[in-house]
Amino acid sequence: MRRGIAKFAATAFLAACLVTAAAHAEGEKIVASFHSMAEPFFVEMAKQARLEAKRLDIHLVIVDGQSSSPEQTANIEIAVTQEVAGIVMAPQDASALAYAADEAIADDIPLITVDRSLIGTSKPVPHVGADNVAGGRMMAELAGKTFPDGANIVLLLGMPGSSSADDRARGMHEVIARLGPKYRIVAEQPANWTRDQGLTVTQNILTALAGHPPDIILAANDDMALGALEAISQAGLRGAGIKVVGFDATPDALAHVKSGEMLATVEQDPGRQIRTALGELVANIRNKTPMRTTAIQPILILRDNLGDAARIGEVR
Repeated sequence: MRRGIAKFAATAFLAACLVTAAAHAEGEKIVASFHSMAEPFFVEMAKQARLEAKRLDIHLVIVDGQSSSPEQTANIEIAVTQEVAGIVMAPQDASALAYAADEAIADDIPLITVDRSLIGTSKPVPHVGADNVAGGRMMAELAGKTFPDGANIVLLLGMPGSSSADDRARGMHEVIARLGPKYRIVAEQPANWTRDQGLTVTQNILTALAGHPPDIILAANDDMALGALEAISQAGLRGAGIKVVGFDATPDALAHVKSGEMLATVEQDPGRQIRTALGELVANIRNKTPMRTTAIQPILILRDNLGDAARIGEVR
């Protein structure tokens, strides 16, 4: 029943948007399906996507998957029935969205993923995104450099099943294992990309570790990192020297790195990702140019290289 309701809502919304697009100009109609517009990273990606759509002269409809694989599946299925020219997708779940992707593939609708990849599709789907394994490695390597004599580490992970969460966790685990037994993961839990869960999960971890706070918290995105900072403050541990590292280089996180409250964040440039993905998609639609998978190298952002962050201009 819920799948039917979601599909009906998606039908009405997408149909209205695509009809409106068709009424106003002749540019190609493209759907961008982002897994959740509640995350600052995807809010910025959507903003950059709209700017790039104007430059490319395409009609871009951005659809919010609302952190629901059934909702996002319904969005993609309706886009296919509306015969859009192309689809760019950041899937909620790497495997759960494969069925919907296969419907687009079967109808010869060009499809590319951004930030998060797909697995289990009938044909490989080209992908544009940061090298999340490398980003995870950077975070753990920083823990080693910051605490050369060993550290107790907390990992705050993203939503299980998303390729970005799984890859960042893999990169962190690889390096921590290589650093040796002096580096211990004392807690590891998903906080599902959100600040409120980052706060709650960290509060619970700090309570469980009472009297023995961790040396460093590695959070797989900035919202969770900012929640962790709040938990540290509420627990009266601001003077305990707990370091916090995030991922995404949002303006809020960059401001905390600048002030010294956060140790670092990882830049993965959502604007560059979506511009690249849309460029590949439009070139394929207009010129039949084969789409390429593109890995964007992340950058570890600390106080001494804040200027390398794409959104540093938004930090006041």
